[in-house]
Amino acid sequence: MGITPVLRVNPDDFAQEELAPAGRILREGGLVVFPTETVYGLGANALDETAARAIYTAKGRPSDNPLIVHLPDLSRLDMLCRDIPKQALSLFSAFSPGPLTVILKKQPQVPDVVSGGLDTVAVRIPSHPVAAALLREAAVPVAAPSANRSGRPSPTRLAHVLEDLDGRVDLMIDGGECGVGLESTVVSLAGDIPVLLRPGGISLEMLRSVLGEVRVDDAVSHRLAEGQRPMAPGMKYRHYAPAAPLTLAQGTPADVTAWLVAHSKEPGAGILCFDEQRGLFPDAAHVESLGPQADDAAHAHALFDALRSFDAAGVRAIYGALPGEQGISLAVRNRLLKAAGHHVVHL
Repeated sequence: MGITPVLRVNPDDFAQEELAPAGRILREGGLVVFPTETVYGLGANALDETAARAIYTAKGRPSDNPLIVHLPDLSRLDMLCRDIPKQALSLFSAFSPGPLTVILKKQPQVPDVVSGGLDTVAVRIPSHPVAAALLREAAVPVAAPSANRSGRPSPTRLAHVLEDLDGRVDLMIDGGECGVGLESTVVSLAGDIPVLLRPGGISLEMLRSVLGEVRVDDAVSHRLAEGQRPMAPGMKYRHYAPAAPLTLAQGTPADVTAWLVAHSKEPGAGILCFDEQRGLFPDAAHVESLGPQADDAAHAHALFDALRSFDAAGVRAIYGALPGEQGISLAVRNRLLKAAGHHVVHL
């Protein structure tokens, strides 16, 4: 039986008053889990240093890993940010509310614990109706990373949150399954050139359609150098990882498929594949598909649920293919590389 109270809210039919207890908890310095269109978030008052520190404690999160601050709209952006460029307003206009986070220079009142000690703050406006209503009800900016223990696959449904954080927070809001399934796209506008720090549901191509030049940070596909400070969540540490070791393969489709078939015969092997391949691994201990091979939005939606399913199945090792770098596939690739600790076999 769970310890943390759960408030169940129908995202298609609810009154904002239902969220009054959650808003009060946030204003008073407590922790509330809530659904967004990306993943479930673990929220606290972003302007309350003690409350923000409690997020790190509940998650077991390293203190130099910045948090994202959630707002219901742009009306309070200048409360958090200074020197806001026109590019930021263009991005928010094009893609918010939605799965977009923009990094800007911060105002002094934003605690260093929220920004990971940096002079910047990450801001986003979620589109999930429950998240939007909660932010209005709370009437404070809400810092919220994903609602999982640090390093674990992010939660796309409340059952995932309960596995990791039951008894560690004050209230959980169950708003059903998240739509996008991967954390938001993070782009920094704090320098001279926009930089994609974390890919997500807003693709690199979509960003460039608004901003023109956008540089992709090396940490999207590679490890940060030793001692390098992360500029956004999910850049530095091993993230999204199932319990069993994950190995990825890169090569021709035929070579990767043959490699997966060979490894599927190992005792306790888990295989991460696409619908078209699912019948090729009768000897595997457990098989999870991300959906049709050409549907990268389906891959994003299914990824974290699939990784947690391997845990439930108790597999000894997991094998999968490394996705490409176009569209949302870049985001799926980024999360899989982090989950695998960048363990990639080149065929």
